[in-house]
Amino acid sequence: MKGLIGKKLGMTRLFLDGGRCVPVTVILASANVVVQVKTPERDGYSAVQLGFGAKKHGNRPESGHAARHGGAFRAADAGAEAGKGGGPVLAYKIIREFPLSAGEAPAPGEEVPVGIFRRGERLSVTGTSKGRGFSGVMKRHGFGGGRATHGCLTPRSGGSIGSAADPSRVVPGRKMAGHFGAERVTTRNLEVVDVRDDFGVILVKGAVPGPNGGLVLLRKSA
Repeated sequence: MKGLIGKKLGMTRLFLDGGRCVPVTVILASANVVVQVKTPERDGYSAVQLGFGAKKHGNRPESGHAARHGGAFRAADAGAEAGKGGGPVLAYKIIREFPLSAGEAPAPGEEVPVGIFRRGERLSVTGTSKGRGFSGVMKRHGFGGGRATHGCLTPRSGGSIGSAADPSRVVPGRKMAGHFGAERVTTRNLEVVDVRDDFGVILVKGAVPGPNGGLVLLRKSA
């Protein structure tokens, strides 16, 4: 396995040997259940499809997909629940695929432990950044702004966005105010400081994208 799905719990710090203090992000990556195994003979490539988290109000295709491939939810009655009219159907909150290296593939329904990552390894963490809403150019793009003296009424303005005579239009890609954040962001080469199997958490050095409680994807760096 080359990756897991996790949930960002927050940041703290660890004191390593010698008294060195390291800021770390705590990521809960337990309960990654194998939903489906892709094989070269049937699908043309090798991969493992993982499910993470409970989805209270899933639909029948979601629960049926897990039950059909043997990776049903922990309640083991997702297929039975699908036959009940009007009731909530158990399903996974998120399903993602990860490449499978050479070796024996896990069976559908198995739980992949956090122990697939080792201390000192490098990970790429993908998540959705915090949404900042509509933001100006200084916050969104780091503009310096105008002077705040001598009667300047727009010290945080972006200034001119183009000339009037030629080309008489705003050039595409011009940095302007707009929606900021809530984008897919990947932070690469984060070091695994520690792996706590008993708690099902991984501690990586530094910050990862997204708010506390946000879902992230952990992949081994090439």
